[in-house]
Amino acid sequence: MKKIYITGAGGMLGKALVPLFRTAYDVRGTDLPEYDITDTAAIREDVGFFSPDIVIHLASMTDVDGCETDPEMARRVNAEGTENVAVACRDCGATMLYLSTGMIYNGQKPGPYIEYDKPDPINVYGRTKYEGEIAVRKHLRSYYIFNTCWIFGGGPEDKKFVAKIIELGREKDRLEIVDDTFGSPTYTVDLSRAIFQFLGEDDFEMKYGRYHCTGRGCVNRLELAREIFSIAGIENCELVPVSSEKFDLPAPRPRIEALSNYSLDLLGLHLMRDWRVALRDYVTSTFI
Repeated sequence: MKKIYITGAGGMLGKALVPLFRTAYDVRGTDLPEYDITDTAAIREDVGFFSPDIVIHLASMTDVDGCETDPEMARRVNAEGTENVAVACRDCGATMLYLSTGMIYNGQKPGPYIEYDKPDPINVYGRTKYEGEIAVRKHLRSYYIFNTCWIFGGGPEDKKFVAKIIELGREKDRLEIVDDTFGSPTYTVDLSRAIFQFLGEDDFEMKYGRYHCTGRGCVNRLELAREIFSIAGIENCELVPVSSEKFDLPAPRPRIEALSNYSLDLLGLHLMRDWRVALRDYVTSTFI
């Protein structure tokens, strides 16, 4: 049985991914506070002791505004921490799969990004995640970088957009939602299954490189909120379109964060569902 080491196992994606992988692999899942990827010696020792075939690196500082206000911490976690994991993989001969973001792009493209578009991040979060990508490529030849965006999931512990919109929609009669930022909503369950299926391919070791992996489609925040309301049956709250300029947030956001799963599709690996189908599954199973 192959051995898989997963960082960030207690996070939103990790909670969907770890149980799935335990059905077919010997899995070691780690997370804070016991295991800190910024502790170079500790992470190298722990990965080396487990001696995995594959390391799936999910651990990250994902608070976009928090990264902007504390860039040193963001760099320690997202860039240096990722380099520590990459070096640990190199030392024990493991393949690494690093989960990155659509925020490595500047958002100026008129439509969804593909893997061959040039990274040009505009905020600290995007820059430090891209620095992590550079570190992976620097130290390893056997690696995968999976870029994703607008993740939703987590069930009762969900603190992200979907759960917040449902909570606020049930409490208020009016919500202002931006209509000028676009992404590809991605369900943690679908993303976990896609990674599981990808790594289960007989020739997956011949497919090293970057892959976009998101729910299919491109939508703005307002349209996403309307779909959430429709599925959840929220009818007494008005959704009002506003510009993102109205919200003075520390970190700039790319206008387009949406991604196309171009490289996976080229391989005939159509692993992700339309975002609307996945969203309906999540909302109806969790909030209704």
